[in-house]
Amino acid sequence: MPGWRRLAILAATLWLAGCALKKDKPEDPPAKLADIEPTLRIDAAWSAGIGDGTKFLRLGLSPDSDGSRVYAASHDGIVAAYDATKGRRLWRRKTKLPLSAGPSTDGELVVAGSANGDVVALRADNGQQAWRIQVASEVLAPPALARGLVLVRTVDGKLTAFRATDGTEAWFVQEQVPRLSVRGTAAPVVVGNVVVSGFDSGRVVAHDITDGTEVWQATVDPPAGRNEVERLKDVNATVRAVGEDIYAVGYQGRLAALALESGQILWALDMSSHSGLAADANGVYVAGADGSLAAVRRTTAAELWKDESLRNRDLSAPAAFQTSVVVGDFQGFVHWFDATTGEPQARAKARGGRVVGTPLVVNDLIYVQTEGGKLTAFSARPRARR
Repeated sequence: MPGWRRLAILAATLWLAGCALKKDKPEDPPAKLADIEPTLRIDAAWSAGIGDGTKFLRLGLSPDSDGSRVYAASHDGIVAAYDATKGRRLWRRKTKLPLSAGPSTDGELVVAGSANGDVVALRADNGQQAWRIQVASEVLAPPALARGLVLVRTVDGKLTAFRATDGTEAWFVQEQVPRLSVRGTAAPVVVGNVVVSGFDSGRVVAHDITDGTEVWQATVDPPAGRNEVERLKDVNATVRAVGEDIYAVGYQGRLAALALESGQILWALDMSSHSGLAADANGVYVAGADGSLAAVRRTTAAELWKDESLRNRDLSAPAAFQTSVVVGDFQGFVHWFDATTGEPQARAKARGGRVVGTPLVVNDLIYVQTEGGKLTAFSARPRARR
């Protein structure tokens, strides 16, 4: 059995065990949802069934948009495009691949990765295949498209740049993968002339997008502990960029702000997350590994608020939407919190079970995808005061 497959099995086993560090401690049950007095009215603008579900597989499937269209994929190989406002399906293609990440788009191509190490690029206007290539291992993070390149992270620690025209390799870099790792990989993020990504080593690395030359690297939290489980420091959450700063969070590690130019750590806090974070002009919002949702001031790391009402509800990555922070849970509930105060604002239910990936914001709608292969677009507006 290939080493990367053994790694994936170990990581999946670790995940399903809850990454428990104390064998005799019973697993805490998910928090029960308390009644709230909603201050926002949430409406389902439209919903669509993409394809078959992905229960328990922990894949990197999440929607993307070019502003006018939304693209989504399912594990049974379906990639579809929808009108972003009305939800009308524009095209649907069967790739016959076990898709596991993406799709991502730049408006010209729509690119997805598979559990078997395939990367497929479709034409954004009609879904016709532009090219398809094979990579060394599973793709669990949405690709990034920029500067005529398609950047793909694979579970073997590689970051590879392929030419968008034909899928030929432009350059690649590789980080060493620890023997034990939490299942998942951080998606690459292009900021200016660099592509930034977190790795299982606990490092965040910036590479020159033109040739892959390392520009800087920063260790968010060095691995330490008595055994391999305690030394897990994976940066699986996709980094976020605001202005000249990068924000990254590790599993059993720290939340850190890094200078885009040099990778210097500007501030750091003890915080653990495997699902992700969001950031806007004012705050950084983190879905903790324990199901807490925390907000800190972006410039100083001062705590703005922390909500623990969703503990152990297996939260998705959060998204900053209008004046809210939005996050999904394992039952398909989508929760709105006031970004300034942390007060719960509203709750809605998406069809299809656990919310996967990061909710996608396009104009005045927010889109969520669930394990059951369903895509739902929600709108939000203030409720009239009584």
